[in-house]
Amino acid sequence: MTSPVLSVQLMHEAAGRATALLRVLANEDRLLLLCQLTQGEACVSELEELLGIRQPTLSQQLGVLRTEEIVSTRREGKKIFYQVCDARAIAMLTTLYGLYCPVPSSASTSTPSAS
Repeated sequence: MTSPVLSVQLMHEAAGRATALLRVLANEDRLLLLCQLTQGEACVSELEELLGIRQPTLSQQLGVLRTEEIVSTRREGKKIFYQVCDARAIAMLTTLYGLYCPVPSSASTSTPSAS
């Protein structure tokens, strides 16, 4: 069986979308924000406390994520809550988490010895 061949134009379009997402993820503050937001929605004050990123930087980076349509917002009174809304970003973050944030091993999950 042969797999279908993508046209060069479709590959260029896909590469453009992929590099746009990679550019957004290539900023440490944005990556930290997105990793935290995969745990659930949060407002700026919560993100500031959890991540230790100052409010002006948070607002700037959240603005980039909103412009790129990676996060969406929900207003509750005076607070604005942010959440990740881009499925491709979530898939990429899940992969990055698996590669770079391994769960520490514990005694109960040790490898069995060969007898």
